[in-house]
Amino acid sequence: MPKSLVHAKARKDFSSVDRTKVESSNHKNKILNSHGHGPFKYYDLVLALFVSFLLISNISAVKIIDLGGFLTDGGALLFPLTYIFGDILTEIYGLRYARRAILTAFSVMVIASIAFLLVGLAPGGADWNMQDSWNNILGFVPRIVIASLVAFLVGQFVNAYVLVKIKQKFGTKRLWVRLIGSTVVAQLLDTVIFTLIAFSGSGFMSAADTTKYIVQGWLFKTLVEIAMLPITYKVIGVLRTKELVS
Repeated sequence: MPKSLVHAKARKDFSSVDRTKVESSNHKNKILNSHGHGPFKYYDLVLALFVSFLLISNISAVKIIDLGGFLTDGGALLFPLTYIFGDILTEIYGLRYARRAILTAFSVMVIASIAFLLVGLAPGGADWNMQDSWNNILGFVPRIVIASLVAFLVGQFVNAYVLVKIKQKFGTKRLWVRLIGSTVVAQLLDTVIFTLIAFSGSGFMSAADTTKYIVQGWLFKTLVEIAMLPITYKVIGVLRTKELVS
């Protein structure tokens, strides 16, 4: 057989084998799409919702509200949802992807804080008389910003870590134990860290009100997690099917 034909046949055979490997690899990625393997369809959507609720809740947290003696901040109405999304990210996409989401959200918070600072420092228009209102709501208060960033980072990492550890201990069953258990620990740390950094020694709240704020805020956020369990279960179930994860 001429050398040219031998070389052509060899290239054809190699190309065929190469295509087979690629197709097999792509098929494997689509099937073994669990905790970091293969392309995910809805990770970006969950990440976007996670970051959005985080930003909205942080701005809403400026207002302290009193619901018939129940003292908390406006962010408490939405902030628990960030932990629910954190649970979903860890449960469906694994610790590596959850960490990526947490760091992404943290980066967005830092960028937002810097943006609000720069806009606040910029000179206002001659007819614009709302600088004080801007400063009260979006103004850069170092203690509040630092408290929020540190509390978020610690709380979310602990939430993901505890959820994974409970799953390793009990397996895929008892999802409710993972969801509630991780939230109880992480939300407590989050609330304590934020409150102590933001308000300790500031005279903004008395020691009694600070303790009340921590306990009630923690209980409220945990109760929201429990109340949302049916929806969380449903979302996790749908994503498991859509993302082909076990």
